[in-house]
Amino acid sequence: MNGSEGGIPAKGVGERTFVLTGGTGFLGSHLMAALIGRGDRVVVLGRASEGKSLSDRIGALLDWFGLERLRDRLETIESDLMKPLLGLEADRYAALCARACPVIHCASDTRFSERKRREITEANVHSLAGIVGLAKDSRAPFFHYVSTAYVVGTGTAVTLCREELSDSGEFANVYEETKAQAERQIAAECGRVGIPFTIIRPSIVYGDSRTGRSIRFNALYFHLKSLEFIRDIYLSDLRTNGGRKSRDHGVSLDENGNLRLPLRVFLPRRGKIDLVPADYFVAACLRIIDHPRSGAVYHVTSESPKDLGELASYCERYLKIRGLEIIYGEPDGIALSPPEALLNRFIETYRPYLADGRQFDRSHTDEATGGLRAPELTYEIFKRCMDYAVSVNWGSGLRSMRTD
Repeated sequence: MNGSEGGIPAKGVGERTFVLTGGTGFLGSHLMAALIGRGDRVVVLGRASEGKSLSDRIGALLDWFGLERLRDRLETIESDLMKPLLGLEADRYAALCARACPVIHCASDTRFSERKRREITEANVHSLAGIVGLAKDSRAPFFHYVSTAYVVGTGTAVTLCREELSDSGEFANVYEETKAQAERQIAAECGRVGIPFTIIRPSIVYGDSRTGRSIRFNALYFHLKSLEFIRDIYLSDLRTNGGRKSRDHGVSLDENGNLRLPLRVFLPRRGKIDLVPADYFVAACLRIIDHPRSGAVYHVTSESPKDLGELASYCERYLKIRGLEIIYGEPDGIALSPPEALLNRFIETYRPYLADGRQFDRSHTDEATGGLRAPELTYEIFKRCMDYAVSVNWGSGLRSMRTD
C-alpha cells in the first residue's frame, strides 16, 4: 500500500487529502471508503493488531468494500495517539505536518463497560492531546470529531436536544460520558490554538440500507441475534426432547410453523430508537466536511425513529416467532420465565436506548446537508441487513479484518 512504510509523497495538484483516525473501525472505515471512492486521498493513522500490520488491516477492508483498485489513494502510518509525536520519528512527524490536511478523528473505544473505565477514558479522552497536537502543528484547515448524539446525557430536562455542547452530568454509560468530555476538551483546545473544528454526532448506526452489508453487528443486530438464540433453544427442545422444556414455559409451534414464544420486555418509559444506516451517515458527513462551519455541532440522526413495538414486529416476522410483548414499567414483583429473564439480561446494556424520549435538533445538519434525510427503517431494509448478518454468521466470517 502506497506510503505504508516509506515517506509521505508530495500532494499533487488538485488533490484533497485527509488525515483519518479510526480507519479500521465501523464508522471510520466507511468514511475512508467514501473519501477515496470520490477521488480524495486519505492518510490513515492507526495500530497494528494481533500480528497484522495497519496496512494489512486496511487492505482487508478495501477488499471488503471492493476498492482494491484505489489502494494508491491510501497511505497508512502506524502510530500511537498516546505517545509524543504520535510515536513517530521526528522527520516522519514533520513530513506529516507539512501536508496541512484536514483531520477526521473517528478513533474511539465504544465499549459501555464500567469495568473498562480506565481503558475507555485513555482511548476517548487522554489520547486527544496527540491528535489535536497534530492538527495544531500542521496548521490543519479543519478538525472534524465524530462523537455520538447521546453525549446530551440522560439528565437533560428537555426533550429537544440542541446542536450545542452538552453540560449534562448524567450519562447511561462510560462511553457517553467520555465522549462528552472529549467534545468539551476539543472545543476548548481548538479554540485556544485557533483550529476550526466541527463535532459530528451520529445516533445508532447500522449497515448499508441499500445492500444490507456491515462489518459490525451490535445494537440493532444484537437484539435479533439474542432472540434467535432463545428461539433455537426451544426449537431444539421441540425436535429432540419432545418439547418438555417448551411446555413448561408455554412455548409451542402453531399450525403455520411459527414458534409461540411468550416474552415480555420491560422498559421504564415509552420512547423511540434513533437508527440511521451507514450510507446516510457517510453522505451526511461528507456534506458537513465539504461545507463546515467552525464550532458547529451536527446531529446525524433520524427524522423517523422507530418504536420498539414496531421493531419487535420486524423481529417476529423475520424469525417466525410470536409472543413478544413490550411492557412499560419496572417488573417489580413479577416472576420472569427463564426465556424472559435471559432476554432481559441480554438487552440490559442497550435498555437506555430502547425507549428514548429525546429528540435531536438538526438545524445545523439540515443547513450543511441541504435537508438530506435518512431512509426510514422499513421491514425490507431490516430484512436486507439481517440477511447479510446471518450470511456471515453475525460477523464470524469477517474476523480476518479485526476491525476496532
